[in-house]
Amino acid sequence: MSYRELRAFTEKMRCLGYPRLISMESFRMPNFELVSDVLLWLVRNYDPNLDIPDDTGTEQERVMFIKSVATYMATKAHIKLNTRKLYMADGYVVKELLKIANVLYEASTTKASEEEDIVTVPPLDISSKIPQLKTCRLLATEITERGATLYDLLGKEMELRDIRTAVISRPFDLRTMETAVSESITNIQDQIATTRAAMENLATDEMSLMAKIEKKKMDLERAEKRLKSLAGVRPAYMDEYEKIEVELARLYEVYMEKFRNLTYLEQQLDEYNRQEQDKFEETEMTLKQMQSRLREEELRLLRGDKEMRAAIGGYGGAESARPKRPNAAGRRSQSLILRSDSESDGEERSDVDESEDVSMMSDEGDNEDDLMMGDDDGGQDLDDLDDVGEDDDHIIVDNDDEDEEGSLGDDDQFGDGGMSGDDNDF
Repeated sequence: MSYRELRAFTEKMRCLGYPRLISMESFRMPNFELVSDVLLWLVRNYDPNLDIPDDTGTEQERVMFIKSVATYMATKAHIKLNTRKLYMADGYVVKELLKIANVLYEASTTKASEEEDIVTVPPLDISSKIPQLKTCRLLATEITERGATLYDLLGKEMELRDIRTAVISRPFDLRTMETAVSESITNIQDQIATTRAAMENLATDEMSLMAKIEKKKMDLERAEKRLKSLAGVRPAYMDEYEKIEVELARLYEVYMEKFRNLTYLEQQLDEYNRQEQDKFEETEMTLKQMQSRLREEELRLLRGDKEMRAAIGGYGGAESARPKRPNAAGRRSQSLILRSDSESDGEERSDVDESEDVSMMSDEGDNEDDLMMGDDDGGQDLDDLDDVGEDDDHIIVDNDDEDEEGSLGDDDQFGDGGMSGDDNDF
């Protein structure tokens, strides 16, 4: 029994409302009457409907009373009481009585706190209990598994009891036990020696680390002093450094200005090149159109020459419908001459066109004025080609006149005996 336990018991019995006064000296001597009264009052407070005989006159009645109270508290309240200490009823019984008093005191305080907090009880939130529900499920599964394992082990108790009894009843081998104990002692001593050596090494390491820390602190102090002294001294090259820094800022501004100008000029150059490329493409397209137009004009002129020749040939055939063999030979020679003249004129015109194309390709300019001048030249060339066509027409007409005159001359010769000369020429 301790003074603290006795004081706690008396205070809790007073709080529970025990009618009798319990002093600090009540359990100095065995007092079974007080112990039985306290036990009976505590048990009836725990369960008012409990019927326990309170007769304690004889030794047998006292034993039955103690056993009944201990059995009831063990089965209902799961409180294990020492019946021997209860029967002795001295200072050691306070510890046993305090077990029941603690349960009743906690119940009374919990009830009082619930009555005080009944207004502020928050509503039940089932969602907040979901983790607890999962935990409860896991615990229920674990309890079931443990219960099954315990049941299996209890089923083997009959066999294990005989084995355990045989092992316990077997005499011990003192030599083996002494050897095992001595080995254990030796191992423990080795562990102690190792631990002490480690502690000594630890102390040595601690001393070396402390020395290093002190050395580093001194180095740090010297470095801080050196830093302060250097911070107050202006370097010799600082003025030059500041001048160079200002010059660098100025040069950077100049560099940025030139870089921007260069970028702008490159952009303008690209724009100019693009415009020149567009002009070149436009000029090339115009030249292609002019060439195609000149080819069409040339084809048209050639087609007109062919039609005119066909017309002239048809007219000459109508005039020379009479059988004049020498005249036919003369016209054939003249037609061959005309054909050769027309082919030579066509070759000359093609050479003129090629020379004009070359001149136009070489004379293409960088501006629109040159382009307009080229167009004027092209127009003049077209006029020249028209003049050439007219000259060809005159030549063809002259040849036709000569054919007519030749035909008349042939007729005269035919009448005057010139037939033999034409036959010889043929």
